[in-house]
Amino acid sequence: MNPLALRLAPLAIAILFFYSFTKRFTNWSHLFLGFALGISPAAAWIAITGGLDLRMLDSLALRSRCGRGFDVLYACQDVDYDQQAGLFSIPKKFGIANALMMARWMHLGVIALLGWLAFSFGLPWPAWAGIAVVASLLAYEHSLIKANDLSKLDAAFFTVNGYISMLFLLFWGAAAAVWRV
Repeated sequence: MNPLALRLAPLAIAILFFYSFTKRFTNWSHLFLGFALGISPAAAWIAITGGLDLRMLDSLALRSRCGRGFDVLYACQDVDYDQQAGLFSIPKKFGIANALMMARWMHLGVIALLGWLAFSFGLPWPAWAGIAVVASLLAYEHSLIKANDLSKLDAAFFTVNGYISMLFLLFWGAAAAVWRV
């Protein structure tokens, strides 16, 4: 590991460790999870290059928003358990319908940040096509989940998110392959 990555490793571990306690004292644990997941692209960049490009902060914001939205969706099925166990969450605090709306807004922010990131790196057309695919799949994911019917939550969360991850990798990998700096 390069020296900067080695010095920052304990901070990354502390952030990841701390997340597991946040549902015990804040409704906003989903935001902290998004942040904990969001540091991974910046950490990888530091590990590879030995420094931090400020555009990686956009990636942090992007990953944070994406992780938050997915976690809020998934937490909708845990409202009863959270109530019994005395845990905190956005769906428990604001209700499932409002939590679903908040997740939609978070995912709209993901699309906007993907666009900004692709623009800031000057990525070619495959990245933009990937953004369109991700936007479509997020819209489909949200169409599967209703406040009064969470029966398709697993399909939305696991299946659609799996497609989003793989297709995003393929499209942005293709963009990187044809990218000229």
